[in-house]
Amino acid sequence: MHLKLVGMAALWGASWPAGRVLAQSLPPLAGGAWRFALAMVLFALWWRLARRGWAPLAALSLRQRLGLAAAGAVGVFGYTAFFMAGLQHVPASRAALIVTVNPVFTTLIAAWLFRERLTPAIGAGMALAALGASIVLTRGEPWRLFAGALGVGEWLLLGCVACWVGYTLMGRRLLAGIDTLTTTTTTAASGTLLLFVAALVVEGPARLAEPLSAPPAVWAAMLFLAAGATVLAYAWYFDGVAALGAGGAAAYISLVPVFGVASSTLMLGESLNASLLLGGALAVLGMVVMNRARR
Repeated sequence: MHLKLVGMAALWGASWPAGRVLAQSLPPLAGGAWRFALAMVLFALWWRLARRGWAPLAALSLRQRLGLAAAGAVGVFGYTAFFMAGLQHVPASRAALIVTVNPVFTTLIAAWLFRERLTPAIGAGMALAALGASIVLTRGEPWRLFAGALGVGEWLLLGCVACWVGYTLMGRRLLAGIDTLTTTTTTAASGTLLLFVAALVVEGPARLAEPLSAPPAVWAAMLFLAAGATVLAYAWYFDGVAALGAGGAAAYISLVPVFGVASSTLMLGESLNASLLLGGALAVLGMVVMNRARR
């Protein structure tokens, strides 16, 4: 089980260089739409292997259905659009470290909305993660955050953070009582539909069809994102939650930026500099402290 969770972290980490390949070769909405279309085929097979019929969907209340649709719009459509657009401007290794502030904002807003308890240890971890991410964002000059130092790519990746935080909190409030396979499959389906509609309207039919003539390397990246980073990683994560509990499985997410930087360096030849190493180390340390404090 622990090896599965390490594999999950490696797959999610490697999604950043794969996404960079996709983002530099295809329009962002079209690339995201085709990625999730492939993932939906695999989710349908997973649903079939689990011997699911229509009963889990028919049993959903109107509130739950609206919650799933909203979660798909934010967590799949919104996140994917920002992910693909941001990776057109920012190296994958830097992008993988910027999103380490996800748990910081999630914890802060959850404490405000749901009255979750904040301990000094959690606060220290949040501070370390935020400092590390700010060093990565500003390339070693965090004081420039208040002087307009962020570029377009950094702002787009902060949109990823906002969407993921929103998706997490919506799941806490709106999707209680729905099993993980139903949640993942239905939110992916609604997000995929929105991606295709947006790509058709914003980028046009010709650009939406571009992936059909893409070179093999682009299709390999797309297949990896669909099969590895979307379906297999989620399956392993759910197995980990069932065996070790949510806290035990979530602790392995601290490894995602490590694998993201390593795979970006090995696969894309991206360079490492002092701000990336220092900021990344602080961000990962902050995530570890937060996870240990929660447990």
